[in-house]
Amino acid sequence: MGVVIRNLQNVVPLRRSSIRKDVDTLRDILGIHKFDIGIICVDNRKIQRINNLYRNKNLPTDILSFPFHEDLKPGQLPCPVYRDELNLGDIFLGVEFLSKQCKEDSQNFQKVLTAVIAHGICHLMGYQHETEEEWTEMLHKESYIVSEFNRITGRNLEPLTKK
Repeated sequence: MGVVIRNLQNVVPLRRSSIRKDVDTLRDILGIHKFDIGIICVDNRKIQRINNLYRNKNLPTDILSFPFHEDLKPGQLPCPVYRDELNLGDIFLGVEFLSKQCKEDSQNFQKVLTAVIAHGICHLMGYQHETEEEWTEMLHKESYIVSEFNRITGRNLEPLTKK
């Protein structure tokens, strides 16, 4: 199974090969290689439209995740019956929004992008952060993922969900 990466914007230069390599490492960590994931990179205008349509928030954001399987318990992997159910879902990355944030906060864009993708994959796997309990559970999972990613790659990512 695979990862489909679409770059539908031309504001921020991206290297899809770097994104794919990082996503493959995240998928190894989580044991989700048999599932497809879609990653769509968009500009502020597009992410704002999607955010308004699905969340009634008329502003750009860093990430929107759309799980293929609804009602998964956090960390539970789906049990697909058919081949077309081997899909975790789609992640829309507001790369223009993220790039601006990284410049304002003097952060490395690639590191933040990978942490944001890890956050999005957690959402595809049923994790949420609407309540304090959910937030704590998601922080724990993201911290584990980032820690393993750093151990494997020698990089120094931080979880998107913060204390």
